[in-house]
Amino acid sequence: MPQIAQLAETYSSQIFWLLVFFGFTFFVIGRGMVPRVMATVSAREAQVSGDLAAAEAARGEAQAVELRWQAALADQRAEAQGLIAKAKAAAASAAEARLAKAAAAVDARVADAEAQIAKARAGALDEIENVAADAAGEIAARLAGLTVDAGAARTAVKEVLHG
Repeated sequence: MPQIAQLAETYSSQIFWLLVFFGFTFFVIGRGMVPRVMATVSAREAQVSGDLAAAEAARGEAQAVELRWQAALADQRAEAQGLIAKAKAAAASAAEARLAKAAAAVDARVADAEAQIAKARAGALDEIENVAADAAGEIAARLAGLTVDAGAARTAVKEVLHG
């Protein structure tokens, strides 16, 4: 075979060109392009880690702000509850004062009405005594033909009525 016979003649030439090609490829890609790619990858990693650190710091700050806000909200709620309690107490006190004033007015009106009722009762009893005394005098005059003194009739009626 002629191809195998040529192999010994072209062997050294092929090794030379193989070394030239791989040497050229090594220097162009290995020494020129790979360091730039590695620098870009390192810069990107540094930027990503810096962004992550900044995001973590921002999240921590946001949590701190939220905690402060919640504490302020809790304080405001407590203050509002205190104001509501004070307002309820003031309203209850005012209502109690109005009720006491109204109760005093009602008690005064009841006492006045009771006094008027007692006065009317006394007047009615006097009137009943007068009517009963007059009726007793007339009954005694008609039935027995006796004349009864009006004062004696009233005294007798009072004794019977009041016991």
